[in-house]
Amino acid sequence: MMVPVALLLLGALTAVVAPRLLARADWPDREPVVALWVWQCVVAAVLLCCALSMTLSAAAAWQAVRGHVFATAPRTVVDAYALGTAGPWAAPTAVLLACGGLWSLAMLVREVVRARERRRGRRTELLVRAPLLPGEEPAGGRLVVLEGDRPDAWWLPGSAPRLVITTAALRRLKGRQLDALLAHEQGHAQARHDWLRHCSAALAGGFPRVPVFAAFRDEMHRLVELAADDMASRRFGRLTTALALVELNEERGVFGPGPTPQAHLPQRVHRLLTAPDRLPALHRLRLTATAALVPALPVLVALVPGLRALG
Repeated sequence: MMVPVALLLLGALTAVVAPRLLARADWPDREPVVALWVWQCVVAAVLLCCALSMTLSAAAAWQAVRGHVFATAPRTVVDAYALGTAGPWAAPTAVLLACGGLWSLAMLVREVVRARERRRGRRTELLVRAPLLPGEEPAGGRLVVLEGDRPDAWWLPGSAPRLVITTAALRRLKGRQLDALLAHEQGHAQARHDWLRHCSAALAGGFPRVPVFAAFRDEMHRLVELAADDMASRRFGRLTTALALVELNEERGVFGPGPTPQAHLPQRVHRLLTAPDRLPALHRLRLTATAALVPALPVLVALVPGLRALG
């Protein structure tokens, strides 16, 4: 009964090796959408390893679970997994992994609830700063303009998504720069980047000592911005998008010599201005297909004894 152990080792190996390989690669900044897909496949593989190991450990520890997991399997397949030879570690392993799964779910629920509370607070603030006129109905997807001395803009997701922009931003952004800003925020909404942020934050918050989840959260926050920048630049040009970022954030001091909490903004502007070449289409397809095989590997490892038994 070595399959659960092999799955845990495979999960640990993936969690250690994959982030290091991605950190050394030079293509994620050139293809942020592909990089987002690769990161999701890596994390899915790690979680699949844990889930499959938990299932097989539980099947080895308890006859009732075994009957459900292998209900329709031939006797030769059940014998191939050698479930009856599992040691005393099977039950604690299954319980520990199940607790980890429940904890992950609880962290995701907490993150979603907190995001909804923040969104509800922002919507309440919008009603105070931009109240509806008599007879005006709230319209989904409408643009909300707020009086403000600080240039700012953000997308407020939800059942009635809204793009909020301040009057200071309207004064600073000219013509196509404003269009590029709107395209950037719409890119976040269309790709549902908020859910990527929720899931990565939940895993990193629930398991702060697991480096792969912390790296997943950090890369999600960075790559979704690069992906939205690319969506805007494809429609309105890299120079226009870079100028929009500069005009919107120049007064915040993020382009100064000292470190700032938003140090990624100068890097984003530099990336837009240097115009890195995209990878060839065949290379992108190869990376996408290879990443899709990563979460398939734990499934294959779990099925190997059964496939061998079937001959």
